[in-house]
Amino acid sequence: MNATSTIRTLVADDEPLARKGIRVWLESERDINIIGEATDGEEAAESIRELKPDLVFLDVRMPGIDGFEVLEKVARVHIPLTIFVTAYDSYAIRAFEVHAVDYLLKPISPARLSEALDRVRHELLLRDELEVSQNRLLRLLESIGRDNAPSQSRGSAPDVQFSRRFVVRDRDRFVIVTADEIDWIESAANYVELHVGKKVFSLRDTMRTLEARLDSNHFVRIHRSTIVNISRIKEISREWAGDFEVTLHDGTKLRMSRSYQDRLLTQ
Repeated sequence: MNATSTIRTLVADDEPLARKGIRVWLESERDINIIGEATDGEEAAESIRELKPDLVFLDVRMPGIDGFEVLEKVARVHIPLTIFVTAYDSYAIRAFEVHAVDYLLKPISPARLSEALDRVRHELLLRDELEVSQNRLLRLLESIGRDNAPSQSRGSAPDVQFSRRFVVRDRDRFVIVTADEIDWIESAANYVELHVGKKVFSLRDTMRTLEARLDSNHFVRIHRSTIVNISRIKEISREWAGDFEVTLHDGTKLRMSRSYQDRLLTQ
């Protein structure tokens, strides 16, 4: 988050006075831009999917679905920084288990609100710094890969350079994942998720561009949201609806749509 950025904020609470109170408290915060309100859990989830806010003040207990269920519903689309707001302290442990930035008890004190916002700003700044560092490291690795690649003989066609490694964030550190380690890949909004054994790493990329970066002799797209490492496939079976089910050696079952079946079945 640079100096001129604003924190796009959604306020979700079923109590009108609570929403108004948060608005009033945030008026003096120049970097906070309230982009919407939600009055129940379903509306909160829909607003998060549509508006993709940086920050959400989220009431735990709301009609329909609670605040934790809201985050579960939007997890594959967009997860904002979250400050839970509630009159009950019994949810505090669970709030931090889902990586909430803070947990504020009503009535909210100005000091606690200020502390929570400072945590939000720090987290956004850390994300920006990590993304810059990640991009630098990735460019360095790609440069090393090009330098170490065997030279082409004169007149021969240039080889396609596929990505052999990916730099991904794991909490507050970077992890280098090689292509050979990846079992399968899943689309997740503006990110893709690399499934490596029991671990899942997010990478800021699209399925289309990532597919082009992978060697098609080893990776194949079996669904608009799924790419699989061919060496991990144990068996393929036809489902009653005409699609196929791909089972990996670890037992993971993936759906292969008919429009993509030729890519794998003709390998």
